[in-house]
Amino acid sequence: MPAGCANMALLILSLPATMHCPFCGANDTKVIDSRLVAEGEQVRRRRECLACGERFTTFETAELVLPRLIKQDGSRQPFDEEKLRAGMQRALEKRPVSVERLEAALVHIKHKLRATGEREVKSLVVGELVMAELQKLDEVAYIRFASVYRRFQDLNEFREEIE
Repeated sequence: MPAGCANMALLILSLPATMHCPFCGANDTKVIDSRLVAEGEQVRRRRECLACGERFTTFETAELVLPRLIKQDGSRQPFDEEKLRAGMQRALEKRPVSVERLEAALVHIKHKLRATGEREVKSLVVGELVMAELQKLDEVAYIRFASVYRRFQDLNEFREEIE
């Protein structure tokens, strides 16, 4: 890396990041801890509001274009990370899985989608990726998600999935 680029990277990283406090709305916050998470794909920052003293966590990722989704009815829509996160959180509700592990799974799914090199992917591909990640995270969450996603018609189909 040319010396100028390294200096620029240091300059950018050393600039104070101001963010509004989600508790009081003040924009006087400071970063008290930063660390790489999700296999180095994200930066997790602990922040403290200088106005009210509350602490909160933010996650920072590079914004890269994800493929559009082709739904089962043939319609197309942009990839919605919040919808993906909400579905996985629903499956993981009241399960012993940390936010960091969930975020790492989301990063892994997005990485695999980008790695296809396709501009569009079938929503079924995303569903299969989610199930694979949930199976690694928590067996109960996997079964919860699969039971809704696969739309089992009877108990035998459900049993087959579990086995």
